[in-house]
Amino acid sequence: MKMHMWFFSFLLVLCAAGHAQTTANNDYIVALVNSEPITNAELENQIRQLLDSRGPMSAALPPAAELRVAVLERMIVERAQLQLARETGVRVEAAVIDQAEANIAAQNQIDLVQLRANLERRGTTQAAFRQQLRDQLTINRLQEREMESRIRVSDAEVEAAVAARKEAAKDAQNLEINLGHLFLALPENPSAAAVTQAQQLAQKILDRLKAGDSFESLVQEFSAAERSNSGQLGLRPANRYPSLFVNASQDLAVGSVSQWVRSDAGLHLLSVLERRINGLSDTQVQHRARHILLRTDASLTQEQAIQRLSAVRERILAGSTTFEAQARALSQDSSAAQGGDLGWAAPGLFVPEFEQVLMRLREKEIAEPLVSRFGVHLIELLERRNVDLTPAQLRERERNQLRAKRADEAFEAWVRDLRGRAFVEIRDPG
Repeated sequence: MKMHMWFFSFLLVLCAAGHAQTTANNDYIVALVNSEPITNAELENQIRQLLDSRGPMSAALPPAAELRVAVLERMIVERAQLQLARETGVRVEAAVIDQAEANIAAQNQIDLVQLRANLERRGTTQAAFRQQLRDQLTINRLQEREMESRIRVSDAEVEAAVAARKEAAKDAQNLEINLGHLFLALPENPSAAAVTQAQQLAQKILDRLKAGDSFESLVQEFSAAERSNSGQLGLRPANRYPSLFVNASQDLAVGSVSQWVRSDAGLHLLSVLERRINGLSDTQVQHRARHILLRTDASLTQEQAIQRLSAVRERILAGSTTFEAQARALSQDSSAAQGGDLGWAAPGLFVPEFEQVLMRLREKEIAEPLVSRFGVHLIELLERRNVDLTPAQLRERERNQLRAKRADEAFEAWVRDLRGRAFVEIRDPG
């Protein structure tokens, strides 16, 4: 939930720029939450951690006294949540904490040994760090459970939202499209022979498409219009396209190609690359990638796996071997038999750290070795495409949109109720 989004940012900053924990001899209790104390040392630590986690574009902080009150209030609410989690049996397994720790190290591009050394050097023990992880993961689980029981979206509401979006798509003001354009020019007042020649070339291009040539390659070979960016005209409101283009493409699925349409200037072939309605795309980006996975254990450390895959990457880039051959020989994954090919994948199929790398890669690019919860990967992006969402995916998206609209209100109400039911005593240090 948004209340704790700052936490993992703090953990990343702590790895590189943390401060030693406060151990003042003169510590005192600043608040009691259901008889559980919050000490001044804990409060000062939290304030410093928040300051360390701030980036250069962060909003200005309130004066020190107001900041202290705000951080203490957040700690009170967190403490009340942890107490409720304990009372209701919310638990986080050690393996989950292990994975969270490994993910933080990977995001900082260091291994676990380096992460723990950085923390120790700045006064945070591994045990304290893991307890922070446990507390945050526990709170996240509690919030997910509580929100699940409070946010309900009926099937009727989903169907109504889907119908409303379809209705909105009929209005060109609500629709944005990105078209690929292949243009065969005709002279002004063309002769019958010129038209016949253009039509013959147009049929040849259609035949090439049916044979498997890509629209983009045919644009580069034949189009008389701008060929940069593979003929893409750009995502724009439908009413900024010629009506001829909109009419020719409005019933096409994303990825499909129109029939030839004629204007006064010549013949046009259109490919639907993306379609958005009221800012939401009815398409999804899919990736086809391959990888080599090395699993780490006592016989192969994370650092050794990274070094091994870095060397493999250099050999592939130098042309002395192929990705497919190395995947078949080395990968400890079921995809090894297919040369590491993972097939076409929709968003959310892979773990976040893997998917984030895929999103950044260009086609045919091989990433640096990546650490995930499964081991160390070498990833190559083969292809990327846009495809229409299925009816089931469209309904699920509308359901998630409705849930998101209600989530903040439900969360704030739950926090207010939890805070109101807690016995809280604020103590004056004086």
